[in-house]
Amino acid sequence: DVLIPHLRAVFDLGYFHGMLVQSCFFGAYFIGSLTYYLISRRGVDPLQRVGYKRGLLAGLLLSTLGCALFLPATYLQWYGGYLFALFVLGSGFTLLQIAANPFVALIGDPAGASSRLNLAQAFNSLGTTLAPIVGGAFIFHYFAGDQAVRWPYVIFAMVLLLQAVWVLYTRLPEPVVVPVPGRSHALRHTHLRAGMVAIFCYVGAEVAIGSLMIDFIGLEGIAGLGPDDAKMYLSLYWGGAMVGRFLGAASMSQMTRYRRDLVMIASGALLFLVLYAVNHVESGVELAAFFPMLALIGGNILIFRLVGTGPDRTLGVFSLVAVVLLFHASVGGGASALWALTAVGLFNSIMWSNIFTLSIQGLKEDTGQGSSLLVMMIVGGAIVPALQGAVADGPVGLQGSFLVLILCYVYLAYFGFRGSRPATIAA
Repeated sequence: DVLIPHLRAVFDLGYFHGMLVQSCFFGAYFIGSLTYYLISRRGVDPLQRVGYKRGLLAGLLLSTLGCALFLPATYLQWYGGYLFALFVLGSGFTLLQIAANPFVALIGDPAGASSRLNLAQAFNSLGTTLAPIVGGAFIFHYFAGDQAVRWPYVIFAMVLLLQAVWVLYTRLPEPVVVPVPGRSHALRHTHLRAGMVAIFCYVGAEVAIGSLMIDFIGLEGIAGLGPDDAKMYLSLYWGGAMVGRFLGAASMSQMTRYRRDLVMIASGALLFLVLYAVNHVESGVELAAFFPMLALIGGNILIFRLVGTGPDRTLGVFSLVAVVLLFHASVGGGASALWALTAVGLFNSIMWSNIFTLSIQGLKEDTGQGSSLLVMMIVGGAIVPALQGAVADGPVGLQGSFLVLILCYVYLAYFGFRGSRPATIAA
């Protein structure tokens, strides 16, 4: 997300061509997952053959290669080189997604699958919370020109390689392998098909907001901030997802109601302080500037409390809240529109985990193939941002283009309330 405004400035790109960054990265999810699906259709599920641990290792090593390819791209000064590096990086992340999500869902009690996956995704969100701060500091402040991208991605390659070594020497439980009788037919599950569309809409909308948020905040009618100042709100957008996922892990857990409420309130307060501390250290922002975020976290806890523990209903209600927030961001102005868009991150939080676990519920031997089909639909992150970018280049402008994303959240509400009900048709 911080790479997009940098490359737009370096290569003098419009919104549409700038969104090709997301199209190449998330397009890799579609191509990689489609390849996995076609292989599994032949009756050979790659994960069941090689194991989840080797799948994780393959994903980490391919991701390492993708980061390393940024080094020659910066020397060649070729936009296509950056896009190719992002495609390879996205391919590595595809393998990680296909292996990691069902791994977390399958290694424990099915009733706690959404809670476990929300907890795992919360740590993922901790990374996306810190990334705009760290990446933004590298690209907009500490480095200049080609070095702003070159050295951070060299460091990322080294970190991913070290993580692969860590996984290699770590004992991980392997979920029970279920023999596949003949060819797998995951698409016979209608709730999986509905879940594929839901993943497309969710990822597309979430990525589009993150991709254009810095430019949105820079509008004179919103805040008129430059990229270096606006990145704080991008960090809070992804930080909201982190907070919501930790809260979701507690809300949908098997704890007693009293203990669950206590954990959620304590977690919300602690995570608010984490968000403030990170931004204060990086940019010196004062505590008073974070009070709206504290109020939003409180509102998120209250809605969790009212909705209950069901992942389907939580998804539906959170989607409707996102519709209201996006509408205000699209037609409002000033600080209220800025915070409305930032708050969408809090309600995006549990969506991936809930959609994924609801979609693979009851798939049994089709779980591996179903996982690849869901990851394939991350291609929404390649298509929806580009679509919004094209709309933003038109008469409605950048702010009005966020109305497009409301359609995504309307479908997510449908999936949560109705489309996620398990149903299977004859293969």
